Amino acid sequence: MSTFKEGLQDVVAATSSICFIDGDRGVLSYRGIDIHELAQKSTFEEVCYLLWFGKLPNRKELDRLTEDLSRNRTVPEEVFHLMRLLPRDANPMDVLRTAVSALSFYDPDRDANPSDAEANLRKAYRLTGQIAAIVAATDRFRKEQDTVPPDSSLKHAANFVYMLTGKKPSPTAEKAFDVALILHADHELNASTFAGRVTAATLSDIHSAVTSAIGTLKGPLHGGANIDVMRMLIEIGEVSKVEPFLKSALASKKKISGFGHRVYHTEDPRATHLRKMSRDLCESSGNGKWFEMSRIIEETMKREKNINANVDFYSATVYYTLGIAVDLYTAIFAVSRISGWTAHILEQLGNNRLIRPRAEYLGPKYPASYVPMAER
Repeated sequence: MSTFKEGLQDVVAATSSICFIDGDRGVLSYRGIDIHELAQKSTFEEVCYLLWFGKLPNRKELDRLTEDLSRNRTVPEEVFHLMRLLPRDANPMDVLRTAVSALSFYDPDRDANPSDAEANLRKAYRLTGQIAAIVAATDRFRKEQDTVPPDSSLKHAANFVYMLTGKKPSPTAEKAFDVALILHADHELNASTFAGRVTAATLSDIHSAVTSAIGTLKGPLHGGANIDVMRMLIEIGEVSKVEPFLKSALASKKKISGFGHRVYHTEDPRATHLRKMSRDLCESSGNGKWFEMSRIIEETMKREKNINANVDFYSATVYYTLGIAVDLYTAIFAVSRISGWTAHILEQLGNNRLIRPRAEYLGPKYPASYVPMAER
């Protein structure tokens, strides 16, 4: 049996042509294209096509995909009715997990063979549009507000902000959120993606696989660090209070969220773009203090602990200045990562083998004797 490694760290569990990471050099690429190039030149719709089809689309292909995603933003009223029955204080990830599972009842391809590639692709389109609509509706329902119907004239990023807030975003805000979706779209065999692939490998349906991924993303060791980052910034409150807060926190060995990464040993390449977005959004919205506080924290952590900011650190202030509720941040992650999840699920089903690892046994030595009840 192979050597055991805690948490399967650095253990190769699958082959994939979707995402390449070099943690020592700080490289992240989708289908070989560097994330910096995609963030600067691409759109979320184009990245979806790249992840699903393995190549960049031409204009006709991109227009068709954009139209398909726009057409699939509608959520069955039965699912919205179910969501309205849920507790108003429910965790948004619990609502998302339940709603995505319920979507399977109403999916036009629900009876398709799990190996039907065309049906699975259609499900990927629908889930990408519907998850965005569900997350937006989650926030509106708990505020006792009506849902905002999707606007077919808007791209995916702008439409989500519109469905969430009822207002069309500024060009700056739209671009910022679009880039955020690109940066979060995929990240190789992270915990939620692996969970989705394991479920898909049993030849269960895509909705089950995505539900597995959502349940995994909910865990604070995977998603949600940006929630803790923003709550920390709100607790600090002012730029002048950052250094005293950090001095006390580091002296008591308190964990500072948004720093360090299991894979990257240098700067997380996604943080490079989110830092700039945070600065631009905070300054343009008149909330420059959030970026300034973040900058001081980052510089201090680098100087004192030699540890880099990760994707979660600056995404916190990006989402906050876009008017997104703090406890919605992990669900926002899913709005983007559904593209990567479904790409991996499609890849798994395209050359499937049941994923069934082994465990290193540490129990009593075999054979252990059965002790009769009277002798225990």
